Amino acid sequence: MSENYISYREENGSINISEDVISSVVRTAAAEVPGVSSLSTTAGADLAEMIGIKTLPKGVKVRFEDNRVITDTIITVSYGSNVVSVAKNVQSAVMNVIQSTTGFENAEVNVHVSGISFDK
Repeated sequence: MSENYISYREENGSINISEDVISSVVRTAAAEVPGVSSLSTTAGADLAEMIGIKTLPKGVKVRFEDNRVITDTIITVSYGSNVVSVAKNVQSAVMNVIQSTTGFENAEVNVHVSGISFDK
């Protein structure tokens, strides 16, 4: 389980949201965008997982810096789709899900296209 949380201080106490929760909703939102074939990892993450080092959830990295949420989403785009349009749609979907699920308006959403998926 992740130890990084985004916290809201309230009069009655605090609310803490794990980066794992944000990763989960980001992964779901990105996967639902038309033209996204899959979420992927980097070669280094695959190698680390093979030797038993716990890695981040596939295709999503979340971190909290300077009172904002920063996400990196790595996708594979379906052949025939407009890569830029798909990436922009993923960026928009991820921003919307972060804002709607956490109420956190200060977010940075980075989308990385790692490849193209061809149908067999």
